[in-house]
Amino acid sequence: MKNRTLLISLVVLIASATAVAQDHKLVQFQMAILRKGPQWSVMKPEDRNKIFLQHRDSVFALLNSGRMVVAGPFADETDLAGIFVLRATADEAKATVDQDPAVKAGLMSAEIHPWYSEDIFRKPAVPLKMNSVYFGFLKRGPNRKEGDANQPEIQELQKAHIANINRLADLKKLVVAGPFGDEGELRGIFVFRVNSLQEAQNLAATDPMIKIDRLRIELHPWQVPDGVLP
Repeated sequence: MKNRTLLISLVVLIASATAVAQDHKLVQFQMAILRKGPQWSVMKPEDRNKIFLQHRDSVFALLNSGRMVVAGPFADETDLAGIFVLRATADEAKATVDQDPAVKAGLMSAEIHPWYSEDIFRKPAVPLKMNSVYFGFLKRGPNRKEGDANQPEIQELQKAHIANINRLADLKKLVVAGPFGDEGELRGIFVFRVNSLQEAQNLAATDPMIKIDRLRIELHPWQVPDGVLP
């Protein structure tokens, strides 16, 4: 029941992040989207491996401290490397990310966005084990028009969107959702716990906003520490 309430609150928030956050007592986190940096493909393998071990140790220290709430790499061949979510202000998040060994070495670069969620995250289980989930960026679709959120037909569509989220939550397929707070192309995220990318794509395709191309989703396999996500 808690997860269902969470998802209702979070997905409604995609329409108006700051205002609804106040009503639903959501927490603003900072999400760092990590991309492969200029040294990713040119650094010697032995040097890169050494830095990635330092990167791993830094990430787990931050997770155990509570300053970072979830982190993990993407497992597909794109320019995206992974995600950090930090319990911090924007300035604090930037300072933390800039000190990451892989970022300092040019193996990764980061863009940071405010992101809203209930504080559902836990420390990683011990011993460490990585789990596979599917991370979806919800992006502004071509049929999303400025100011149309107040139109009756869009409000009805939003209700259907929420109902579909509730259905996926009840099925325990959708485990995290939340909006970005900077009103850009990125509108929010979905995280699916399913057996394949195709299953995640099929579930995402049932969303009414995605059906009409008001939202689009970009999915990636994501590795996260066991115990962190609900």
